[in-house]
Amino acid sequence: MANVKVTARVKTIEYAIRDIIVHAREIAKTGKKIFYLNIGDPVAFDFSTPPHVRQALSKAVEEGANNYSPSEGLPELRQAVAEKERRINGVNISAEDVIVTSGISEGIQMTMAALIDEGDEILLPGPSYPPYISYTKFFGGKPITYETVEENGWQPNINDLRRKISNRTRGIVIINPNNPCGALYGEKIVKQIIDIAGEHDLLILSDEIYDQITYTENFVSTAHLAKDVPVVGLNGFSKVHLMTGWRLGYLYFHDPRNQLQELKQCIEKEGRIRICANTPVQKAGIAALNGPQDHVKDLVRRLRQRRDYAWKRLNEIEGLSCAKPEGAFYVFPKIHAVGSKWKTDLEFALDLLKETGVLFVHGSGFDPIYGAGHIRGVFLPPVETLEQAFNEVERFMKKKRPTVANAC
Repeated sequence: MANVKVTARVKTIEYAIRDIIVHAREIAKTGKKIFYLNIGDPVAFDFSTPPHVRQALSKAVEEGANNYSPSEGLPELRQAVAEKERRINGVNISAEDVIVTSGISEGIQMTMAALIDEGDEILLPGPSYPPYISYTKFFGGKPITYETVEENGWQPNINDLRRKISNRTRGIVIINPNNPCGALYGEKIVKQIIDIAGEHDLLILSDEIYDQITYTENFVSTAHLAKDVPVVGLNGFSKVHLMTGWRLGYLYFHDPRNQLQELKQCIEKEGRIRICANTPVQKAGIAALNGPQDHVKDLVRRLRQRRDYAWKRLNEIEGLSCAKPEGAFYVFPKIHAVGSKWKTDLEFALDLLKETGVLFVHGSGFDPIYGAGHIRGVFLPPVETLEQAFNEVERFMKKKRPTVANAC
């Protein structure tokens, strides 16, 4: 028999958002209805990719745009991204500062591969989007989460961030609006993080894929505020432009002091060995950025209604509490009886799933420190579906009430 050995690094890979689906599939085999509140995919519910974007993809295929494209991305798409960032986010970049990726996840992977050597550290908001943690570990680095404060709407604890900088720190990640908490960082907070990065000569990685999905205040881009601090922006088409399965994203380099050229060149090399992003989808991406934008306002309007319902309903269920999301489309409620009725948030999520069919993601999958004792869900389904799911959650919590009440 062949002696097939797998690497230690690949054994460490985790992605809680999809790992938990394995359990849901087993329960679905019994005939139980599953309420999938785990994945941030609006198109899986009642949101549709805009018609002009779908038409652009069909046209690209029919007109022969089926060849390899430049590894950095189609020039027209890179230009459209630069214009979008200036128009929407006030970020002054050129087409040459943009690299097109197969979704924002590939951008995270390529950036971490170029930044991280064995033992290097990256500062991440805690809780955080799991690929930042997983890719940091994969390349031999150490993810260090800085506290975000639930009682303050999951805003970063600036003092904690500052304390955690070391001589191994290679960069600071900002996820704004935040996944998994739905926090929206205001200008003051972002400026404070920029100032800390400037003091320590650190790069900022700014994940802004939910930049146009906010409910009260407007989003402010990190690169717009960072006058002399280098920023790698990460963004994509999945959320705002409802192109989740199309896998199209981009990186851009805000480089006011010419410090990112080597990093950019190395990421471009990574891009070459994977050839290119999907060419016809890139053509559709141009249409998404340059075509009608009416769907964005409608998307936010519908999501605000669902946000309001989900937040109110969760806070009415005894044993749960939830900060109000101000961006993206996630809720991150606290389970007060973790540590008593349930040993961990994963145990709670699996117990809830088995009894009700409601699928949340355990909060520790987003950070074992600051995510523990929570679950993450989406408020993407119609209110009628959310109502059914939360009715199940409420019945479940009432059933557990005697122990929950004592624990609280």
